[in-house]
Amino acid sequence: MKNKYNGNTGPMLNAYPDSMGGQLSYTAKILAEEELKDAFSSFYILPSLYHSDLDRGFSVIDYELNEKLADRSDLMALQNEGIDLKLDFILNHASVLSPQFKDLLEKGQASEYADFFINWNRFWEGCGQMTEEGYIRPDEKYLKDMFFRKSGLPLLMVEMKDGSRVPYWNTFYQETLSDDAPHRELMERSGVPYLGQMDLNIGSPLVWDYYKDTLKKLAGYGAKIVRLDAFAYAPKAPGRKNFLNEPETWDVLERVKSIADEYGLILLPEIHAAYSEGIYEKISGKGYMTYDFFLPGLMIHAIESQDPSLLVRWAGEVIDKGINTVNMLGCHDGIPLLDLKGLLPEDKIQGLIDLIVSRGGHVKDLHGAKNMYYQVNATYYSALGENDAKMALARAIQVFMPGKPQVWYLDLFAGKNDYEAVKRAGKDGHKEINRTNLTINDIKAAMERDVVREQISLLRMRNTHPAFSPDAEITISAHGSALTVKWCNKRACITLDADLASLTYKIS
Repeated sequence: MKNKYNGNTGPMLNAYPDSMGGQLSYTAKILAEEELKDAFSSFYILPSLYHSDLDRGFSVIDYELNEKLADRSDLMALQNEGIDLKLDFILNHASVLSPQFKDLLEKGQASEYADFFINWNRFWEGCGQMTEEGYIRPDEKYLKDMFFRKSGLPLLMVEMKDGSRVPYWNTFYQETLSDDAPHRELMERSGVPYLGQMDLNIGSPLVWDYYKDTLKKLAGYGAKIVRLDAFAYAPKAPGRKNFLNEPETWDVLERVKSIADEYGLILLPEIHAAYSEGIYEKISGKGYMTYDFFLPGLMIHAIESQDPSLLVRWAGEVIDKGINTVNMLGCHDGIPLLDLKGLLPEDKIQGLIDLIVSRGGHVKDLHGAKNMYYQVNATYYSALGENDAKMALARAIQVFMPGKPQVWYLDLFAGKNDYEAVKRAGKDGHKEINRTNLTINDIKAAMERDVVREQISLLRMRNTHPAFSPDAEITISAHGSALTVKWCNKRACITLDADLASLTYKIS
C-alpha cells in the first residue's frame, strides 16, 4: 500500500497545564531540558488553561489564561523551544458562570445575551406538553431519533433574578448545590446554586462575534491547531438527531473555518462515531484534520492477538485515501471503543472491554445503553497489563503510523491506573483514573526507567529524522505476527520491523 501523506508529522505532547509539576512553567522547563529536548514539535494543552469550572476545563467561563496555572511567558517559552500549540475551542457550550450567562441571569430578557443561549421552552414551543416542573416535554415523535449524552432531557432549570425558573438547553455536564457536590464551594462563592455547560444558540449574531473573538485570542496565544470540541452538537432543530445534523453541521464548520483562516489556524474537529458511519472520511474529504480514534483499540487488539492485519488494513486506508490524522494511544478521556464498530467484530470489541476491565479499567457506557460502548477509562500502560515491552512496542508502532502522533503525558511516563483519584472524585469520577498530576520528583524517577527513555528516544527520532516528512511515501505490510512500516523521501528512508509475538522491534 503506497501513497503520499500530507501533514505535519512531528510528535505532540498532550497534558493539562498542571499535569507535570503543577504549573505550565514546569512543563516548559522540563521540555527544554536535555532528557526531553527535541522530542516534541507540538503541545496540546487541555482547556483548564482557561478560566473554567466543571469537567476539568471543558466548561469554559472565559478564554483568559488561568493565572494559577499559566501565563503568556510560559506559552512563549514553549514556542521558543520550537514547540507550537494546539488549544481547545468549545464550540457548543459555555459555563453558567460565563459573563454572558451571568448577564442573562441578572437581566433576563432585557439582557443583550437573551438569545445567546437556547431557551428550551422557546425552542420546543408547539412541539410538546408543558410539565408541572415548568419545562416542555417534547412529543415522542421529536424525541425518538434524538441522541442523548446523559439520562433525562438535556436541560437545566435556572432561576432568574426575578425568581422565575427557566429551562435552558444543557447537553453535557451539570451539577446542583448539595452537601456532597464536588464544586459546592464554588457555587456558594458565586451565589449560583448550580453549574452547567450551557449550549450556545448558533442563530445569534453575538455567538458568532464570540466565536471570532475566541479564535483571535487563541491565535494570539500561539495556537497553530484548534481542536473543536463538541462541534457536532451545535446545530439543533426539532425532530432531528441533534448530533451531526446534516448539512447544517458542515455549514457551521465551514463558517468557523472561514474565521480560523483569517488567523492562520488549522481546525481539528473532534467527533466520536463508528467506523462504519464513515464520518472520519467525510471530515477528511472536506479538507480537515481528523482524529484517528481507531488506533488505540486496534493497537491493543494487534498486540494481544499477535496479529497486525487489521492495523495494517486501517493504516493502509489512511495512506491510500490521504486522510490527515492525529493519531494517539491514550488521552485525557480514555480508550475509545464505540469507534471500532464496523472495523472490528462486536465480539472482539467486547473482548477488548473485558480485557482492559480485568486490568483495572472502568467502562463508560452512554447513559447505560447496551451495545453503546463509548470508552474504557484506563492508562494505556495499565491497559497493556503494565508490560514494559508492550508499551515500548506500541509506541514504536505509533510513531511509524501515518499521521501526527499525539502522546498522553501519563503514558509517556508509564503511569498506572490511579484508583485513589477515582475514589476522591466520587460519582462520575472514572476519568480521574488516567489524569494523575505528576510531581517533579515523580518525573525524575520515571526518567530512570528504560520504558520511559525508550519512548522518548522513539519520539525524538520521529521528530528529527529526515525520512519523517509530509512528502514521504509510506509502505506498510504484515505477515503472520510480523509488521513492517517504511517511510521514504528523496533525502532518507527509515524502516520499522516489528514482531508482535516476541514483542520486539528493529529500526533501520
